Amino acid sequence: MPKYLIEARYTQEGAKGLAKDGGTARRAAVKKMIEGLGGKLEVFYFAFGDTDVYSIVEAPDNVSIAAAVLAIGQSGAVSLKTTPLITPEEIDKATKKPVKYRPPGN
Repeated sequence: MPKYLIEARYTQEGAKGLAKDGGTARRAAVKKMIEGLGGKLEVFYFAFGDTDVYSIVEAPDNVSIAAAVLAIGQSGAVSLKTTPLITPEEIDKATKKPVKYRPPGN
């Protein structure tokens, strides 16, 4: 199953909800959502700085993760950055795949 790194930033309203419900409740809600899409929450950490949460999730496909990202974004409580993760084995396959490419100016 594809994996994704999700970086979350709480809005003011999202931070109020987090303060009210707590961190473990937020992790449980995210886990339930991802599992409902047929995926798995692997990692969920809170952090200091520009990013409030780092998580790694497995999802059956890009459509499933896009549905989750759209639902979360529409809430207005959180903004996300989602990065597909690629395994070393997938990179090995990519290095062996022929690509016809012409650089600009050549």
